[in-house]
Amino acid sequence: MAEDKVNTTEVAVQSGKTGGSSGKPKLLIGLVILNMLVVLGVGLMVMQSRQSQNQDPSKVIDQVIAGEQKAQGAEAQQGEEIGKVVPLETFIVNLAGAKGRKVLKVNMELEAKGADVIQEIDNRKAQIRDFIIIILSSKTYEEVATKEGKDQLRNEIRDNINTFLVKGKIANVYFTELIYN
Repeated sequence: MAEDKVNTTEVAVQSGKTGGSSGKPKLLIGLVILNMLVVLGVGLMVMQSRQSQNQDPSKVIDQVIAGEQKAQGAEAQQGEEIGKVVPLETFIVNLAGAKGRKVLKVNMELEAKGADVIQEIDNRKAQIRDFIIIILSSKTYEEVATKEGKDQLRNEIRDNINTFLVKGKIANVYFTELIYN
């Protein structure tokens, strides 16, 4: 009886070894192949980086300069030209609803395209300043304190001035200084 137990144990161990050993070599071979592919890929990447480092630096610099010039040429064709900028005098106004306690100081410049528009702006500076003062003094602190409020103010000034300009339009309004207390 003891021999039967030993024989059945040996048979079970042998059958376990033979059944499990056929799966392990396949897994081992697969991992070895995967490892070789990774090492080969890394080797190729290192070789390519060394080849690119061995290039003549003047050729690389020339390629970069040529690419930059091409990009700038494309931007110049796509983008609009910046017009002449006309500076205005400083505006100091009381903000609405503050009863004189909140003051806004603004320096701005108007971007206009064409000599005729610039001349018209110079001729109508008093009218433009009047429009801007009325717009600025109608704003509350809350309206000009946020980025969206400043953008809206910029657009409102541009649109109002463009309503009475005859020889052209103002493209943008730039705040060069904006201080409020």
